[in-house]
Amino acid sequence: MPPYKDNPNTYFDYGPQATSESTASTLADQHVVQGGVQAAASNPSSGAAPRIRRRNRMITSCLECRRRKLKCDKSHPCTNCTKFSRDCVFLAPALDTASQLRLTEIKEKMGSLERVLEQDVAMKGARKDARKGAYGNDSDTGEDVDFAPEPEDEKNLEPTPLALQDAVYDDDADDDLMDLGIQLGKLRLTDRLGGFFRPKLSEEITVALIRGTGDQKSPIAKVEPPESASVMLSPHAIDYQSQTRYSKLRSFLAPGPTYIAPTSSFFFAAGSHGSSLIDFLPSKLAADRLLEQYWSAVHPIACIVHRPSFQRRYETFWNEVQLGIEPLGSLQAVVFAAMFSGVVSMPEDVIMRNFGVAKKDLVENFQQGTETALSRANLLRSTKVETLQAFIMYMIPLCRDQMSRAHSALCGTAIRIAECMGLHRDGVDYGLNPIEVHVRRLIWHQICFLDIRTAEAQGPRPSIRKDDFDTKFPLNVNDADLEQYPPPSKSAKYWTDMTLPLIRMECNEMHRVVWVDRPRLQQKKISLTALLGKIENFRRIMHEKYVPMIDDDVPIQHYGRLLLEVLTLRMHIMVLHRYHTTQGDNIPERLAQMTLTTGTEQLEAAVEIETSRVLHQWVWYAGTYQQYTTAFLLLVYLFAHPMRKEAGRIWRILDYVFEVPEDLSRDQKARLILTEIRDRTGIYRDARKLRAPISMLHHMASLPIQPRSPNGSEDMTSQPAPTTSSLYQDYQNFSMLNNENHPGLQSGPASLTGISDNTSSTSPSALPPLNTSDDLMADIDW
Repeated sequence: MPPYKDNPNTYFDYGPQATSESTASTLADQHVVQGGVQAAASNPSSGAAPRIRRRNRMITSCLECRRRKLKCDKSHPCTNCTKFSRDCVFLAPALDTASQLRLTEIKEKMGSLERVLEQDVAMKGARKDARKGAYGNDSDTGEDVDFAPEPEDEKNLEPTPLALQDAVYDDDADDDLMDLGIQLGKLRLTDRLGGFFRPKLSEEITVALIRGTGDQKSPIAKVEPPESASVMLSPHAIDYQSQTRYSKLRSFLAPGPTYIAPTSSFFFAAGSHGSSLIDFLPSKLAADRLLEQYWSAVHPIACIVHRPSFQRRYETFWNEVQLGIEPLGSLQAVVFAAMFSGVVSMPEDVIMRNFGVAKKDLVENFQQGTETALSRANLLRSTKVETLQAFIMYMIPLCRDQMSRAHSALCGTAIRIAECMGLHRDGVDYGLNPIEVHVRRLIWHQICFLDIRTAEAQGPRPSIRKDDFDTKFPLNVNDADLEQYPPPSKSAKYWTDMTLPLIRMECNEMHRVVWVDRPRLQQKKISLTALLGKIENFRRIMHEKYVPMIDDDVPIQHYGRLLLEVLTLRMHIMVLHRYHTTQGDNIPERLAQMTLTTGTEQLEAAVEIETSRVLHQWVWYAGTYQQYTTAFLLLVYLFAHPMRKEAGRIWRILDYVFEVPEDLSRDQKARLILTEIRDRTGIYRDARKLRAPISMLHHMASLPIQPRSPNGSEDMTSQPAPTTSSLYQDYQNFSMLNNENHPGLQSGPASLTGISDNTSSTSPSALPPLNTSDDLMADIDW
């Protein structure tokens, strides 16, 4: 039976036999026969189930006659028992009429309970089978093991020991420093790469730079970047006596223009209750313009409201304001959150032209207004879905490409509030109307998306597990369809208002499966090939389901196609990036080729989303899906294998991401970018006081560091170690002048040989003794 037949929002089959349709609606029509009783599996709207008839006739024969199936004359003792000298025992006297009716009622209730139990067992079994088909084994429990034979080229393949799930920091870290990581071009790199903690990333890059290139067709040459490139990428040309030097030095650690810091005022401060709505409220004309922006730029890609019903609530809000009546706190919050999202999504020049103020000032106004309204609505103890809806709408523009741990904490709060309100349970089970069910589903799955996104940025892992909720996906229908009578009960097979959000929701749930399966992969409970096959099956089914709906001449539909590519292709990188060393020598060619192909196609789709003129109104949200860490992975691989046939295609993407001068050669660009990333991550690591496990430190200390000659042998003279960049030299000189005011910046990137994670202040060029007996790069992963 095709798994996507009617409804895309329930458990779908992504197993080997899956097709492109959903099994959800067909499960509702199945009937299961158990114990001779035929029970409807679901479909509560069908007629009442037949009553189970029970035998209520009194037993008047003696027990011996009943056991031997003899006719009893019912005398005391009976003739048969007297004849054969048996004990003649009768049951208790007949019950009175009231007791008899009570007994009958009990028997009927038992029959009803048996019927319900049979239905429940049937539905649970069907849902479990469907969900296993969708995601392979029931991996959240960790009990199922993939017993398929491991491919030959995977037997000695191990993930790097330099990537961890959990992070540890020293207590003397610089808490005044933003925890957003480092910025280079369009790349934002935190202490996590692909969701894994990488405390020794700068040392790994040092090893890659010293090893040079392993491609025999590529000459090895010491490259000194030109002065123009150094000026562009590092602030070395700074007057050391200037007070501005420190800010310029730390400019790559500073938040970018898209960063919006949340505040805790609407959680803890009581002062916000004294603020008036009028302090933040714009004119009706300006508010209408912002709401129009919300409908065009936010609602299509981050849908969290039912448009017709929200429009009515918006009109109610302004009617009450004009009458001098203060609207409900929840209504204030959701209206301000919509205007806040509209402001964030609006370009700077448009805001200046329409409102005559800077975008930063307008964003701050509506952010404070939203937070004040949430505080007045008693967010932490409210049971109103509208209040939670406003909170999640407020978080949508906050949680994009740059997120601190504060954003992750807000997401955790949202999850707990939503679960306390019961949003993790589907509204159909509680008899809610279709619009209420639809809105609850939108809110819950937006929370699920934020859960995955914050885990990628700040770790350590998603909080929501797939067995924790049964809230279905919304139906693939237009908002207006839900107000028809009767409302739609099945998803449409064409593009609707909900198609793009559904693409994101379904991909997000598959990302959750990958998060769960990655530890199982390391525990050998599932093979790498099996997990990649599961991902490829999912991608095939998503294409079969959604691509026929897409008309690329319609901008929002073309955006949906590109988003589908970005979200499905990134799952391959989520799995494979831990197996790539700086040379890629230990990864099979088929997996290396898969990484290059999927990574390149993913980045090309992401770049088109950001650069296409027809998609410009949705570019504000592009950083949510892609932070360009995949570009860093491809750069490292190309540095080791510059003669790959995909090099030209990949370098077009790298030039866009890292914004390097065009007059440099590819090798110069690669060395320049890697050196800058190494030094900047080293500075960030020392300021944040990242700690590595002792086992990792010993592993790094045991790595033999030697350059590789063109013929593949180890040659100490073939390539000198790269020098530190001018940025690191500036950092060393300048840190001594700022120890008193900025204690978090007191040492350079740590040595490779240090057993204590925070004791070294040597440059990245200080390397451990060489050991030619070991495989130099077997354990360094990208």
